[in-house]
Amino acid sequence: MKKILCLLLACMLLVPAASLAKGEKVSEVRVLLRRLYLTDRADLTLSGRYLVRSEKDAELLLTDGAKVTVLLQDQRLILFSGSVSADMGKKLTLLRQDSGNTAPGIRFNLQAGFYPGDLSLSIEKDTDSGTLKIVPVLTLPVETYLQGVVPYEMGDGFPEEALKAQAVCARTYALSHLNPDAAWDVVDTTNDQVFRGIPENSPKSLQAVADTAGLVLTCDGKLITAWYGASNGGQTELPSNIWKGDVPRCYAMTDDPWDAENPESTIRTSILNRDGTDLSPAFVKLLRQAALNNPALKESVPEEMDFYIQKLVSLELMTPRYAAPSRLMTQLQVAFEIKPVSKNNAPEGEPASEGNGATGEAEDDLDITELLSAVPMTVTLDLFPETVIALGLSVSGANNEIITLKEDETSFTLIAGRYGHGVGLSQRGAQQMAREGEKTFKEILSFYFPGAKLKEYAGETAPLPTPPPMLARDPGPAPTATPRPTLMPVTEEPPEGALRAKVENIADDSTLNLRAQPSAGAEILMRLYRHQELAVLEKSDVPGWVHVKTDVIEGYVMESFLVYEEAPSPET
Repeated sequence: MKKILCLLLACMLLVPAASLAKGEKVSEVRVLLRRLYLTDRADLTLSGRYLVRSEKDAELLLTDGAKVTVLLQDQRLILFSGSVSADMGKKLTLLRQDSGNTAPGIRFNLQAGFYPGDLSLSIEKDTDSGTLKIVPVLTLPVETYLQGVVPYEMGDGFPEEALKAQAVCARTYALSHLNPDAAWDVVDTTNDQVFRGIPENSPKSLQAVADTAGLVLTCDGKLITAWYGASNGGQTELPSNIWKGDVPRCYAMTDDPWDAENPESTIRTSILNRDGTDLSPAFVKLLRQAALNNPALKESVPEEMDFYIQKLVSLELMTPRYAAPSRLMTQLQVAFEIKPVSKNNAPEGEPASEGNGATGEAEDDLDITELLSAVPMTVTLDLFPETVIALGLSVSGANNEIITLKEDETSFTLIAGRYGHGVGLSQRGAQQMAREGEKTFKEILSFYFPGAKLKEYAGETAPLPTPPPMLARDPGPAPTATPRPTLMPVTEEPPEGALRAKVENIADDSTLNLRAQPSAGAEILMRLYRHQELAVLEKSDVPGWVHVKTDVIEGYVMESFLVYEEAPSPET
């Protein structure tokens, strides 16, 4: 290590820091690249020339194709590239330089996208583990940033007019979040907008960005925060209900038939048979507990092993969370009948008394419960979070699903929708409007942002600087990059009935959340990579979830992301 650190002065040429020409307007956004999950190492390949600047403003020029590894060691960032190794201090910045016909950008190991911007790497303490980690922030032009947002927030499978509406929303959202006093403006996850760099082949999405270049949504002459989400469940939400504060003039609570009619809107469905068969055990437990909590019903509630639902009489959704016309109900009233339990059965081990009827039948030949009346009960359950979890109705773990009820002669069907907060543009609604309703992007935006106006924002990106010729040099080959974290072993003999499976139904650069409980809102214990082997212990009472473990940890995952080595039997 001492040799590496001593190479600093020999390998770096000190020059004054480059600056932008005075008076130039810059419309750039700073993106925290959280989804890279960097810890103590960053591996990347450069396209075009980049100027590396250390914490103390020392600079080194790296040329097109350079491979770079940055390690966090002894609370400092050490840069390696070919024969160069340098102590960069607690922060380094890679700045794009004029590279002729080559567009400067960065590719990260194990990531598919191209990141055309300036990259800063700094050190920060992780709030969960308490250990130090590398924090990457990418700075790039707003219009370029959108080329890495629209393909992932919608994608080329959406109609062109829906993509244009998405581009306007994403541009408005980004510009409304520029904050020079913060360390970054937006995060590359759904906490702000999904950004994965520019993909290889998304011509429709990139064209939508170009066709709407500079267009933003305004209200009273100011940028709005153009919120949007995957699906609103059939009704738009007011921002004041989610984040508190005043309701902007350009928002309204409105039924959205386009979202409701789109077959691709994310929904969860639970069918409850009127005859009480095949009910979720978790749901039955909730009914029994609610009956026990009701003084008028408590004495009629049998032991758990004897609590059988004989009939569902009626279901009713009640108590909207917000004022009319909100359809976000928070309670479910259930009227049902339980199977009666005989009170005069002979105690175990004692002979039953002989019958005294003309037939001479013994009493133990009679099913006493058939002669007793069913016990009617009516209870009210809170939908969030226990009931939606027990019925498998949790869409995204946000506890804000809009639930509708349908019924026929044999069953009740509960349908839950809304993936996201429900405010502003619904991506599935916009898709349906453009596809079936043949609406233009302006009509789509007018529906979701009533009262907002389209305007063109001012601002130009400054040209890239040209580095001094004295800094041009070839850094040579880079050290071999470390692959993604090693998968956890599963060597212990699984218990009887357990199955082997692997995490497969996710993208190569994505992860699957292992949660403490079978719910999308439960604590995340760990992120599992693709091909991770798991022992599936059992299916959860909550539909769609399974209890899994490795040699290291255990928790719950959604079964749809797994591929079994052997197909499980229906009883498993």
